[in-house]
Amino acid sequence: MEILKDIVDSKHYIFCEGFSDWTEAIKAAAAPLLAEGIIENTYVDAIIENVKEYGPYIIIAPEVAMPHSTLGGAGVHDTCISFMKTEKPVVFDPNDPTKNARLFFTLAATDNEKHLSNMVALAEFLLKEGAIEDLLKAKNADDLMKAHCKYSE
Repeated sequence: MEILKDIVDSKHYIFCEGFSDWTEAIKAAAAPLLAEGIIENTYVDAIIENVKEYGPYIIIAPEVAMPHSTLGGAGVHDTCISFMKTEKPVVFDPNDPTKNARLFFTLAATDNEKHLSNMVALAEFLLKEGAIEDLLKAKNADDLMKAHCKYSE
C-alpha cells in the first residue's frame, strides 16, 4: 500500500491551520495538483459547484473529505491524488458536525483503472485501526511517511 508514499514522493501534500469556509479549503487542497498542471481551476470549480448542488458528498468518514468531480472531468490531465491536513475542522454543514473535515484527499482521474486502484488503496489505508487518528496528528511529510511505514507492514 503505497498511497501515502506516492503522495510524499510527488510532494502532493499541504498542511494548513484552517479556512474561513469550505470553498477555500477545497481550493487549497487542490493546490498541489494545480501547481503541477495536473488539474486546472475548472476542475476545482466543478467540485465546488457539485458540493453546492449535492451537499457534502465528498465527506467519506468523520474528519475525512475526498474532493473529486467526475472521471475525465474538464480540466483534468492526469490521474493523481493529493493530501491536505488542517488543524481546525472545515465545516461543510453547520448543523451536522459529522460533516466536518480535517483530512482532504483530492482525486483527479483520466485513467479509470489507476483511479480505482488509488481509491482502493486509500480506503484500505483509512480502514486500518488508528490510521485516521495518526493522520490527524501529522504535522509534516515525515509524519506521513511514519504512518505509511506503520500501516504498510
